[in-house]
Amino acid sequence: MNTQCIQCHTEFPILTEFGRQFKLSGYTMAQNDTDLPPLAVMLQPSFTHTAKSQPGGAAPGFGSNNNWALSQASIFYSGRVAGPYADRLLSPEAAAVANKFGIFFQTTYDGGAKSWSWDNAELRFADSGTLASSPLTYGIYLNNNPTLQDPWNSTPAWGFPFSGSKLAPTPTAATLIDGGLAQQVAGLGAYAMWANAFYFDVAGYRTLGRSFQKFVGIDPAGETQIAGVAPYWRAAFIQSAGEGVWELGTFGLATNAYPGRDSSAGHDQISDVGLDSEYQISAGRHDTSVLVSYIHEYARWSASRVLSATSKASGSLGNLKVTLADLYDKTYGATAQYFIVDGGGDALRYSGSANGSPRSDGFILQADYLPFNKGGGPAFWPRSNVKITLQYVLYNRFDGARTNFDGTGRNAPDNDTLYLETWIDF
Repeated sequence: MNTQCIQCHTEFPILTEFGRQFKLSGYTMAQNDTDLPPLAVMLQPSFTHTAKSQPGGAAPGFGSNNNWALSQASIFYSGRVAGPYADRLLSPEAAAVANKFGIFFQTTYDGGAKSWSWDNAELRFADSGTLASSPLTYGIYLNNNPTLQDPWNSTPAWGFPFSGSKLAPTPTAATLIDGGLAQQVAGLGAYAMWANAFYFDVAGYRTLGRSFQKFVGIDPAGETQIAGVAPYWRAAFIQSAGEGVWELGTFGLATNAYPGRDSSAGHDQISDVGLDSEYQISAGRHDTSVLVSYIHEYARWSASRVLSATSKASGSLGNLKVTLADLYDKTYGATAQYFIVDGGGDALRYSGSANGSPRSDGFILQADYLPFNKGGGPAFWPRSNVKITLQYVLYNRFDGARTNFDGTGRNAPDNDTLYLETWIDF
């Protein structure tokens, strides 16, 4: 769009109301005042310190503590599929159709794994009209990560923390919809926003083939494979609340799945149901967002039990995140989150836990400085931006216990992580 970041974001990647409209329009809003394609680059050099060193190293090629790394480098193509060229190469009628197709495509270098792969990717067709005299924005999409299409930051794909260390221990237990299928699937769906108040989205996801995943840099070994098609749903209600905007919604995914891509014992049944809410207000020099998300997962382990991957016939898992983020003067950010994941114990499924419990909980505290966010980048690249982040993760419990969670004498607070990052966009 060739505009400043604050047009679409408060503290990127948190979307403003305009940013949500840009996404709903299929990334197709453009001024056509440049001949350049909609390309961008992101770099995230970082430093990681954990309260206790990790024996054997944080990852292959890294030390046991105090590691410098390029956490991530990404290249984006985001905007109209044809960029600024449709109006110049096609007839007015054909260009009008072509300009309704938008794309968000990200390819990423993972500095922890030291490898390239495709990342979040989505193709959209979007249009607008009226229904019962109220505005209607609608479209269809094809993407590779459930909730990637969502215009709020309270669902998993774009939820806080937006970045973090790849060289620090993280909890083992997670719901399937919270990243468990990311970049491994393809989903075809349709969505609509009506009267600027009601949002609906339905889709079906299917696991991509092994050969294709390897081609795009994804290792399919051991992943959860969808048996057939997994339905996804999303509904949200939006309304003004004081000077802000409030969203309340639900989302979910129902999956028949082969554990570890092994279909020899039949399939498991996994159902994730989420509730989320986001309140956003810009008042004076403050941009404030309150984000709440809860996901409940219920699973019947018909196949996993036969394959000795779990000791129980069924189980449940819950994941709660409560986040408060404030950006002052478009420059100084502060964010705090409480998180907890908990559910029924299982000595086989959570074998890394000393007591078979999946419970992990704690806080993430983060301070950000965005020196170019308000006035634009330096003269040689005015559309660039930088976010300098200091993040601290504190664990009350880690993989089931406060102390000796892995039988080696390592305590949950030993995994507390200090993370320093410079997030560079241009």
